[in-house]
Amino acid sequence: MARIAELTLQNSAIKAHLNNIIGPWGEQGDGLRELNQQETSHTGDMTAVTTTKEDDKVLEDTTDETFTEGEESYLEDCDSCGENLEGSSSSLQDDYVESTGASQYMEMRGPAAEEAEEEVKKKISDSFFYDYMELVSKPFVTLDSNIPLDLLTLVHSFGYDCKKRANLQLLDSNTVMYIAGNQLIFLNLKTKEQMYLRSSSGRGIGVIGEMKEPDDRDTDGGKSDGSKSGGKQSQRSLQSAHGTDLAYAYVDFNNSGTLLASVGDNPDHTMTIWNWKEEQPILRTKAFSQDVFKVTFNPDNEEQLTTSGLGHIKFWEMALTFTGLKLQGSLGRFGKTATTDIEGYMELPDGKVLSGSEWGNMLLWEAGFIKVELCRASSKCCHQGPINQIMLDEGEVITIGSDGYIRIWDFEAIDTADTVDETGLLEIEPINELQVDKNVQLFSMIKMNEAGNNVWLAQDASGAIWKLDLSFSNITHDPECLFSFHSGAIEALAVSPVTYLMATTALDCSIRIYDFASRTPLAHVKFKQGGTALTWVPRLVSYNGAQIIVGFEDGVVRILELYDPKGLTIFAGRKKFLDADLHLKYVIKPHTAHVTALAYDRDGEILATGSKDKTVFFFEVENNYKPIGYISTPGPVCQLIWSTIIHPESTLLILCENGYVLEAACPVIKQEEEDHHRASYEIKDMRTKCFHFSSVKSKILRLIETEKRKKQKELKKKEKEERRKQLAAMMGEDGEKEFQGEEEEEEEEEEKPLPGIFIPSTPCHILCGFYSGPGKFWVSLGGYDSGFLYHCEFPPYDKNSDITEKKDEPFDFRFLEDTEDNPIQSITFSFNQDIMFCGMQDGAIRVYILNQNDLSLTDMENYWHFNIHDNNYGCIKGISTSFDDRFLVTAGADSNIFVFSIFSEFELRKLVKAKVPSPRFGIETEPIPEDIDDPKAYSIENARRKREHDKLMKEVEEIKARKREQLRALRSQFRKLLEMNEKLPKHMQFKRTDFDIDSQIRAEINKKTVYKIHQVEKELAWEREKHELGLTKLQHRFHDSLQSDAIVVHAIQSEHKISSYRLVKPSKYSRFKRASQSETRGSKLERFDKEASGIKDGQKDTGGHMNVPEDSIIEKGKHFRPKTLSQIMVENEIEKARKLMLKAERAQFKIQQRKKEWEELYKSKPDEDYEDPKDIQAIKEAQVYMGDFNLKTAPDYKIPEHMRINAAKKEEELGQLDAMTYSKKTHMNKCILSLRDLKVAVIEEIQCLVQEMKNIQSVLHISKHIPIPQVPQIHPEEVPEKRFHYDEKTLLAFKKQLMKSEAEKAPQVEQTGSTAEGGGFLRVCSGKDGDLTTRDSLYRSSKMLSLSLEIPKILEFEKADPTDVELEIMKRDEIKHVYMQQYLTNRIKELIVTFDAELHLLRHQKLKLDTQMKLSDLHHLTLFQEMLLLKNFEKQENILQERVNSLDKEEQDMQWKINEALKDMEEKKNEIARLQDQEKALYAGFQAALGENNKFANFLMKVLKKKIKRVKKKEGEGDADCDMGLFELTLQLREKRLDIEEALVEEKKIIDNLKKEHDILSKKIEHVVFGEIPSDLSGTLVFSNRSLRQLQDRIVQLQEENSKQQKLNKEFRERRKQLIREKREMSKTINNEDEESDESSEEESSLESGEDESGSEDEVFDDSVCPTICTSFLEMLGSLYLLFSPEKIAQVRWELMMKTKEHTRKLHQMNDLCVEKKKLDSQLNTLQNQQGNAFQGLRRADIVAREKVTELIQLQAERIMALKEEIAVLRKKGGLILPPIQPPHENR
Repeated sequence: MARIAELTLQNSAIKAHLNNIIGPWGEQGDGLRELNQQETSHTGDMTAVTTTKEDDKVLEDTTDETFTEGEESYLEDCDSCGENLEGSSSSLQDDYVESTGASQYMEMRGPAAEEAEEEVKKKISDSFFYDYMELVSKPFVTLDSNIPLDLLTLVHSFGYDCKKRANLQLLDSNTVMYIAGNQLIFLNLKTKEQMYLRSSSGRGIGVIGEMKEPDDRDTDGGKSDGSKSGGKQSQRSLQSAHGTDLAYAYVDFNNSGTLLASVGDNPDHTMTIWNWKEEQPILRTKAFSQDVFKVTFNPDNEEQLTTSGLGHIKFWEMALTFTGLKLQGSLGRFGKTATTDIEGYMELPDGKVLSGSEWGNMLLWEAGFIKVELCRASSKCCHQGPINQIMLDEGEVITIGSDGYIRIWDFEAIDTADTVDETGLLEIEPINELQVDKNVQLFSMIKMNEAGNNVWLAQDASGAIWKLDLSFSNITHDPECLFSFHSGAIEALAVSPVTYLMATTALDCSIRIYDFASRTPLAHVKFKQGGTALTWVPRLVSYNGAQIIVGFEDGVVRILELYDPKGLTIFAGRKKFLDADLHLKYVIKPHTAHVTALAYDRDGEILATGSKDKTVFFFEVENNYKPIGYISTPGPVCQLIWSTIIHPESTLLILCENGYVLEAACPVIKQEEEDHHRASYEIKDMRTKCFHFSSVKSKILRLIETEKRKKQKELKKKEKEERRKQLAAMMGEDGEKEFQGEEEEEEEEEEKPLPGIFIPSTPCHILCGFYSGPGKFWVSLGGYDSGFLYHCEFPPYDKNSDITEKKDEPFDFRFLEDTEDNPIQSITFSFNQDIMFCGMQDGAIRVYILNQNDLSLTDMENYWHFNIHDNNYGCIKGISTSFDDRFLVTAGADSNIFVFSIFSEFELRKLVKAKVPSPRFGIETEPIPEDIDDPKAYSIENARRKREHDKLMKEVEEIKARKREQLRALRSQFRKLLEMNEKLPKHMQFKRTDFDIDSQIRAEINKKTVYKIHQVEKELAWEREKHELGLTKLQHRFHDSLQSDAIVVHAIQSEHKISSYRLVKPSKYSRFKRASQSETRGSKLERFDKEASGIKDGQKDTGGHMNVPEDSIIEKGKHFRPKTLSQIMVENEIEKARKLMLKAERAQFKIQQRKKEWEELYKSKPDEDYEDPKDIQAIKEAQVYMGDFNLKTAPDYKIPEHMRINAAKKEEELGQLDAMTYSKKTHMNKCILSLRDLKVAVIEEIQCLVQEMKNIQSVLHISKHIPIPQVPQIHPEEVPEKRFHYDEKTLLAFKKQLMKSEAEKAPQVEQTGSTAEGGGFLRVCSGKDGDLTTRDSLYRSSKMLSLSLEIPKILEFEKADPTDVELEIMKRDEIKHVYMQQYLTNRIKELIVTFDAELHLLRHQKLKLDTQMKLSDLHHLTLFQEMLLLKNFEKQENILQERVNSLDKEEQDMQWKINEALKDMEEKKNEIARLQDQEKALYAGFQAALGENNKFANFLMKVLKKKIKRVKKKEGEGDADCDMGLFELTLQLREKRLDIEEALVEEKKIIDNLKKEHDILSKKIEHVVFGEIPSDLSGTLVFSNRSLRQLQDRIVQLQEENSKQQKLNKEFRERRKQLIREKREMSKTINNEDEESDESSEEESSLESGEDESGSEDEVFDDSVCPTICTSFLEMLGSLYLLFSPEKIAQVRWELMMKTKEHTRKLHQMNDLCVEKKKLDSQLNTLQNQQGNAFQGLRRADIVAREKVTELIQLQAERIMALKEEIAVLRKKGGLILPPIQPPHENR
């Protein structure tokens, strides 16, 4: 049998209201029981009575603080609250009845319950179950009303809280349970019948949990006997006290079913472990500071728990500590993995935990850390979205994801998973998977107990319940949707006007039809947008009630027709029909935002739609919903109500959210011809009245407070008058005086000011309203103005008034009880309008009984109230009655729909079923209108405006075309005139200016053009500035930081190329280069460069040419210019002669140089005794350093100063490396740039040579021509600086390119365009900035080109036959030209080969430099890491050095204090010695004064040494025979002796204090020597870190306890004052009654004395008791006695006896009060003493603690010594074995 734990929401208002209730369970009240009483404030029923505020504060735990059963305070509370459940509950009910005035439905307590209060019930028996009728919440009904308690009876529920965690539990194989609002619903899966369990508090149900009984844990499921128990379900309700503040988020039973774990929702997130059978919490702690989703026990280890939630997972363990059982939590560390919310997890048998993540992967946790993250192959996520549940079933891991997939994984693969690389990911694949359906969001699953089947039930967050077969075999069934409901808030509800059908819509894009009489869902349809408004089309429009109209969030309105598809013509092969179906009839889009209201007028001719776009649209219904027009409203529309028949005119009431209420007249339907010519649908001439609501709540509250104070004053006045009359009747004039004295004593209380007038700055939202009459209406508001219904009236229509400045106030109001924070959200009336049904904001239903057709709401005192939807998010969005007022239907924001039967005196028919309308003829062949799926589609008004705009633009374009045609004709005519003018003779032609009709026109046109250009420049100034700034920023960010950009130089013949370095400006480290460091110690790169240079020199010596000097390349680039052929030949001859002369000069210079070297060598020959200074310096360094042979590992090794490395030196070394790298790269870039210039010069010369070859070939015969070499081209990469040069043509080409890309032309066209534009870009750049050739080369090339062009012109003069000489000259010229042609060709090849060789050499050099740069980068990285390490070490060293300095300073201070103390001690010792000498001298003087053989020597010595008090001097001490002078001298010496002794005592005290101070300082210094712990710790007190933290925590706890004790002290003082006042009043009353009793006793005694003649009055009145009674008074009493009869005497005796009993009872009462007062006084004194002791100062507390610790150490030392002695005795052979040494009793 399954048990259920239902933990309900608790209300803070109820908690605060019941804080003062004191029951038989004591003050703490941790065991308070369940209430079965409705609060008068209607905030919900009680689930558990909470404790006082102080107890709440005590139980507000931190994360690591828990409370256990073992603690003393908690045990006392438990002992005081252990009464029987029934007894405590009933007694609490009695107290609650007395304090609140209970309802008529309260059950009275019986004698059995009173007896049960005295018994303490430790444990609930297994056969005990709570009575459902005692715990269930009941409706509230106002007192003295005739409203029946069962006014509404829940019939059925459509929906459940599908987004609540674990909201689907299996009770048995056929019954599931889930939460729906304030109901726990039991659903039979076979019969689909529902049973309802209402919440016990009426404040909602937080979570449900299931626990299998031990007997049923190994079976195939339990059976529920709920149907057989006669109303007592098989459940247990946990009576929680202090489990959480407001709500529970999750509960879970352990595997054995003995413990229950719960975790609270906001704001406390408290986790509690319960012994639920004893109704007591065992452990409690704060789970986390943010939302906690889940808590579970480890099924294999019940002492371990796990919680997960928002961005965390936490692992808990119940550990037994020295203070008791505690909950110790360890927060999971995500490490490199991103932090995620964790919904689902599972504990593995070995203690590891497998959890999900938001992105869909699984995380395996071990020891609080992520061991591995599991994903699928190719790093795909396990699920596309969060994993909501993970389970272990039959050795397989099942994961449920929000993507609608269920995947099965191998448990062994997961359990043994481990990381394989640094990513932390491990790829695994699922064994099986199942996709339930599209748009499914699985939230949780439970397994059904079916033998042989693997069937599960799944909770779908989209509103469905699925039945799934996970057997994965050939006969596996497809997923079956058992139930489907709305998901999310239900926005609208409508009921059919002819039958028991209802329609609902929500933001889940669905519209559903239900038969609420037969409790059956009929049909549903989905669209792309969510529904926001819905109403049923009235019968005047659709007689059979088959149409509904729905508004959607995109502004679309759809009219749907409901029909029974079974009435259609059946064709063969058609699928099975449903009970109902929906047909789309009309689609219109009048709005651009949410449609919030739909309403038909009373005649059914006009439809009005309202929206959040602040418009109301009207449609003509009969003409296929033809648009009439719209009006604008001052705010978003929230409700539309047409006037009823009682109104003279048909008007529309428009309620806006921002406080505006409009009344619009019925619009006039215009003819179709008039409507066609309208440019807009806006109705501007409609008479609209406006009411702008102004807050009057503060005025109402002020008025209520004034009336209340007036009544209180009248009541006080009446009480004083009655008091005065009573005192006057009892005491006469004395009473009047006493009354006047009391009035004087009473202090006049200052009257509090009335509440101020407050008007909220933001208007409160109007929630709902309705017409009450023509021009009058009621509205309900939220926010500050809630709590009332306001009756308003429209002001007269004023066309000129500004509605935004109007402030209107209601003329009447109705107070709504307990709606201050819970306003009415929706209102509906019964058919006769005698019942008003209200849907509240907290999900409750309130019913007011009205007079028939009384819309003025004159009587609203009696009402019925009941919580049905969720109190937090279950606001009732729709409420409606059936067409015959037999049912009430409510729809809430918690996605629940509840159907109620309304109380009736007539019995309802049991079988009631709605009738679905029959289909219209031809509906199956009727074409479906085109639906509007695009949310951006034009609305009706926007489409009309677009049509008018297009029409206007078309007309404008036609006018422009006509004007253009006229201009074209005029231009053609003007051209003809110009042509005619040109054909005339010149003297007859007109000038061009003569054609200007008016010169000012052209000037004006030019002026306008300039002005327009200026205006355009102004308009584009901001954009221009913006783009300029953007360009500047980009250049500053990416270009300005560059020292040089990369330049790629290509070879001419080969594909080789060389690129320069892209250099940025020097870094900050290069600035720290210092000469000292550079001189003393070179870097590794320098050494490497030296080695490389040595290698290069070696290569040079061996004849290798691997290096190209920079200067040669630069000079070649500067001076290399194109030359003519004659220049080249002359230069060759000159070069030969120059070389011969240079060779001779070099030989002569070499001979002279060698002579000079020999002379200098002989001069520099040193003397024989000469010593080299470098050798001397080296010997000194060797003498200094060669003697130090200490290893670096030696303890006394010290690093030399020059070898010490710090961050500054390392930073300097890094700067040197950067500077050297920068210089090398800069040098190479210069070489490459020079090479580029050389290439430019080569190309220029080749161009000249090619041009010369062309000139030569122009003279030669074509057969003598050789191919002209191709001129090399400059690549764009070789001139990167040209990229930033642009002009107007470049910008136009760029604009053209953008236009082409925007037009999305063919790729081929784009490619050709880009190529042409690229060529144009290069041409424009070369045209503006000059070509790569210089001006001189261009000039020479142009000059040679002109000469070449002149040659053929010269040859054209004469063509006579040449002579022989001419032929010979021509032949010579031809040979010369052929030679020159070949020479120029060879020269071009030589230039190309030379340049390529230069490039190859420089490329080889750059490759070597690249290798060095890579090494330098590695070295740079190493240096940088070393610098970071050194900086971190320097920080730590600085901290340690500061600590060492502070300790040194402290040690010096202590040493100085010790020295000062020693000096003071020496001085005091000297002072003591001086005083002792004075004492000796005093005694010596005394002996000298006595003399020898003085007979009074002993006597005087006793007098001298006698210890006396110096203040009092005794007289008569001396002997009569003693010499008085000697005696006086003795007294004087005694005084001196006392002075000396007092000085000695003072000095000794000072010395003792100095010794103590010296010892303390010495111990402080000796405790830690050179940072090491001393070996002897006997004189110290050592604490571990954990103990020290516990002591610190204890200090904090004591401070909190002190603050709590102060509060208790304050309360006890107030209680004491109150008791004193009560005692004073009680003493007055007792005195009065004592006087009355004395009079009665005297009268009785007198009567007895008169009756007894033997003088018995002496027995009654003794002389010692009443000695003042005289004999005459007795005689008078005796005479009076004769006047009374025996009956009178008996009556007086009876009265005396009653007075005596009453007096005795009051004496006992006074005695009890005195005893209680004494106890309270003693407690108060104790608290005051303890409070005072806590603040007596730290010094005394330290002394007491030090003494205790000293005693403990001494005791331990004695035991250690005793044990050592015993061990020594036992080691000896034959030693006597003594019994173990016991410490003395007083030291224990």
